[in-house]
Amino acid sequence: MVALTLLLLPALGGCAVRGDDLACSQGGIVNRELIKTTKSWDGKLLPPYPRGQPEVSIRRITIPPGARLPMHKHPVINAGVLLRGRLDVVKEAGPTLHLKEGDAIAELVDAWHYGFNPGKTPAEIIVVYAGTPGLPTTVVKP
Repeated sequence: MVALTLLLLPALGGCAVRGDDLACSQGGIVNRELIKTTKSWDGKLLPPYPRGQPEVSIRRITIPPGARLPMHKHPVINAGVLLRGRLDVVKEAGPTLHLKEGDAIAELVDAWHYGFNPGKTPAEIIVVYAGTPGLPTTVVKP
């Protein structure tokens, strides 16, 4: 890896590759992998992607202090990063995941859960959904 890194330095303009991370000595550029997984946060394998034309959706969600999202599930693979605040993700029949600012999550697929902000400041999360046109990203429990 050291030899590869030394070979890439001139081509990357002072940047070095370490694993899946990219760090540059000039300009302060840092490209760091936050999550890479084949499983959701509860340890279950992610399902295959749906067939058909891919459709990517990116949402920025803000949850006020003390607010609780409705019980819901996602029929598509999605992952996110908590930008600020705290967020508890509560699985209907199982554990709770406690997220803090900067944490990444591979979300549950087809499992009922809800999010709750236990903090005193808004929680803000960016979530990327990988689905197909016409397939909802979220289904609220009736």
